[in-house]
Amino acid sequence: MIVDHRTYTLHPGKLKAFLELYGSKGWPLQQQYLGDCVGWYSSMDIGQLNQVVHMWRFKDLNDRAERRARMQADPAWPVYAEAAAPLIQHQENKILSAAPFFKG
Repeated sequence: MIVDHRTYTLHPGKLKAFLELYGSKGWPLQQQYLGDCVGWYSSMDIGQLNQVVHMWRFKDLNDRAERRARMQADPAWPVYAEAAAPLIQHQENKILSAAPFFKG
């Protein structure tokens, strides 16, 4: 099992617009194609501001690649991605693997 951990830093003042856009356009697509969302969070008023973090569980890198390719082939995905891009200042992606004792 791996977890795709993504952090997006949004331009100041754009968090609300991003959450509205993602909630209506991005979330339904990602749920449909990526499946197992481990968590989806936005930053509060402590620490780094204007961030969203979301994590998706996959069997392995091949499973991730196949699911993401199917999502990106959906004609609705580039429409969403183009609308979201101006709101995003920085993206960071990590692939995490479970510790040997964790069976989550």
